[in-house]
Amino acid sequence: MTTTSLRAAADSELTGLAAWAVDLMETLGAPGAGLAIALENLFPPLPSEVILPLAGFTASRGSFGLVEVLAWTTAGSVVGALALYLVGALLGRARTRALVKAVPLVDVADVDRTEAWFDRHGRKAVLLGRMIPIFRSLVSIPAGVTRMPVAWFLGLTTLGSVIWNTVFVLAGYLLGENWHVVEPWADGLQVVVIAAVVLAVAVFVGKRVVRIREHRRRVSRGEEAPGGI
Repeated sequence: MTTTSLRAAADSELTGLAAWAVDLMETLGAPGAGLAIALENLFPPLPSEVILPLAGFTASRGSFGLVEVLAWTTAGSVVGALALYLVGALLGRARTRALVKAVPLVDVADVDRTEAWFDRHGRKAVLLGRMIPIFRSLVSIPAGVTRMPVAWFLGLTTLGSVIWNTVFVLAGYLLGENWHVVEPWADGLQVVVIAAVVLAVAVFVGKRVVRIREHRRRVSRGEEAPGGI
């Protein structure tokens, strides 16, 4: 099947990243889907929620096998996640603290608390994070910063990626030319995640501003020494 025929069968209005993903899969086959997913980890604007159902749809038309595309997309997920893990490992704790000091309203103590939390719950975070939009990529960086054992990171990343990829690839495979009905559900999940992040940031900033103002009032009344809060 040619790129043109696949694109016409999938959606005559495919453009941008989705059209690029189709071209990649038609040129390279299942490895092209794996490459697209590896890049999606590094550049989150690439939509895995579109690439994976498209890969499943392409498999349903016989361009490549279902097991083959699941293997390649999972390999792509692991490679992309490992690249971000290495970024976190190279960044390290010292550089992370240096960067945090330059961010308004954020204290180095916040980094310590985050690292302590990740030390306790990092395995669950890596596993479940692979199935949450946005965090699918980001969770690999703190894993690298805290130097989670590579074997554990790879195992959990692989398991989480298998689950996520299988759901979307199978959806595209079973829905056939209706593969695109998956996208609104994925978009809805992403909106929920973004809203939760925005709310969490707003609560954090609000609490920090109140804390800073209270500290300044105490300093002005001589009840507390100047300095960190």
